[in-house]
Amino acid sequence: MSDPVLVEVTRGDLVESRHHGAVAVCDADGAMVLSLGDVERPVFPRSAVKAIQALPLVESGAADAFGLTDEDLAFSCSSHSGEAGHAAKAAALLARAGLGVSALECGVHWPMGEAATRELARRGEAPTALHNNCSGKHSGFLCTCVHEGIDPHGYVRRDHAEQQLVRAALAAVTGAPHGEDVCGTDGCSIPTYAVPLAALARGFARMATGIGLPPQRGAAARRLVAACMAHPWFVAGTGRADTLIMEAGQRRIFTKTGAEGVFCAAVPERGLGVALKCEDGATRAAEVMVAAVLARLLRDDAALAARLDELARPRLVNRNGIDVGGLRPAGALSAPGAGAA
Repeated sequence: MSDPVLVEVTRGDLVESRHHGAVAVCDADGAMVLSLGDVERPVFPRSAVKAIQALPLVESGAADAFGLTDEDLAFSCSSHSGEAGHAAKAAALLARAGLGVSALECGVHWPMGEAATRELARRGEAPTALHNNCSGKHSGFLCTCVHEGIDPHGYVRRDHAEQQLVRAALAAVTGAPHGEDVCGTDGCSIPTYAVPLAALARGFARMATGIGLPPQRGAAARRLVAACMAHPWFVAGTGRADTLIMEAGQRRIFTKTGAEGVFCAAVPERGLGVALKCEDGATRAAEVMVAAVLARLLRDDAALAARLDELARPRLVNRNGIDVGGLRPAGALSAPGAGAA
């Protein structure tokens, strides 16, 4: 099955580019509410599953043992911009476990946020692993290791005890096999497993509601999702799509981006999970897709749906501040109600 065109990029009055994609929306039992494109083809969710990867942090008791706040839990699920507050939060989480930046094995890169990069450069400083967009997740991994008495060295390896806990959580929540045959290496060096969008959507419906999960896991899942919805800046950063969408939702929407055009989301009050991928890996198109899907799911709230629709139609401005075009939902995403399973 080929994926349909779901996003158009305009310049002036003409369509300049088109993005194909697939979308799955379903409940915790796997009943499909919306299916566009090939939702059974395995995709690497990358960072979109960080909330699931954080389950062992809560389930093990590490989060409570170290006194982690909801802000801390949101940060453990983050792909942050490397702003000063993010780097400080990562350092503070490590300190709770008696560790420093040298314990991080996620690698070093300049902050994802341009303003944060400029500020570091202005001060003549170089980035550290604290600025890595995955330092929150990795700090959570390390807290779990310390609490459980697991040697944290090499915690990014797929055979390490921490990654085995994460792998088991991913498989249990999504219901999809997480075998060596679908395993790759993520940008931050931990394993990443390719699973169908339908399984990811079901998994996030379960994360948001606890339905289909054992009581302890369900409580941990709901706690993590609630923390992210309450503190979206710690999940992403200033002006980022996750921040803007969750702020608009006012604790009613969970979203999490992943690399290569992946997004996962949930609407707890509807008991629905969302998973999508822009086929060519374009993040800008995936952001349009997730906002458009959420606008459809929440169209009964006119004000919220209007804000989400606005986020689904960003304008493109050139270096002189001139409006030159924009992005917009296309095909089945441009007509509410179309494409439902």
